Amino acid sequence: MSPAGRLFAVAAFVEGFTWAGLLLGMLLKYGTQTTELGVKLFGPLHGVAFLFYVAVTLLAAMRLRWPWWAWLLALLAAVPPLVTVPLEVVFRRIGLLGRPEDRAAR
Repeated sequence: MSPAGRLFAVAAFVEGFTWAGLLLGMLLKYGTQTTELGVKLFGPLHGVAFLFYVAVTLLAAMRLRWPWWAWLLALLAAVPPLVTVPLEVVFRRIGLLGRPEDRAAR
């Protein structure tokens, strides 16, 4: 995996992890009405993680020369909860996180 591919994998995991934390925080705040701490903690963390993921996605897409559909999928994956992690797994399996010259040799 290329350095840009590894950074994308980390960004996808962090974005997914903070989404999960925010969802749990919202369950505690609105569902059980026990505490707002999860939302107060994971809300800002997820905001930063989202922006980091978008920036890293654009960087990886350019450096790794992704096709247009990969750019679109990667950016759209940040919107619904927890989609960035399985997308990263698929991208890894089909070789989009490796060096472009290695992908061309296939």
